[in-house]
Amino acid sequence: MNELNFHNTQQSAFKAPPPTGILPILEKTKNVYLLWYSYYLILTKTHKYTLGQKIDNLLLELIENITIASFLKKEEKLPYLGKAMQKLDTLKIMLLILWETKSLDQKKYLNLSLALNEIGKMLGGWNGQLLKQKLS
Repeated sequence: MNELNFHNTQQSAFKAPPPTGILPILEKTKNVYLLWYSYYLILTKTHKYTLGQKIDNLLLELIENITIASFLKKEEKLPYLGKAMQKLDTLKIMLLILWETKSLDQKKYLNLSLALNEIGKMLGGWNGQLLKQKLS
């Protein structure tokens, strides 16, 4: 049996680059998470381990629900898209609270909000398309 040797770079089992062909909505959501993470690292302790952690978890759950929906049959996607839209709406409110308490400056708030609004439009379009197909 072959064993993985994590210390020998010449025989690394991890030669392939990360996947590149992900859905545009997943790419955008991943990018929002990476942007959020850079902000999360500099949040004050007052909100970092409370509201900041909750926002972090909601973003990860949003990614999870979109990913699950992307792999399901058309008739099984709607509940996961609904959950994703709920997570997104909750995220918007929590980010607003961070901004109103001055834990997130206006530029950071706008960067995240605009990106989340785009994701919301994409989710709404996907959801609407599935509803039309369901009614047909």
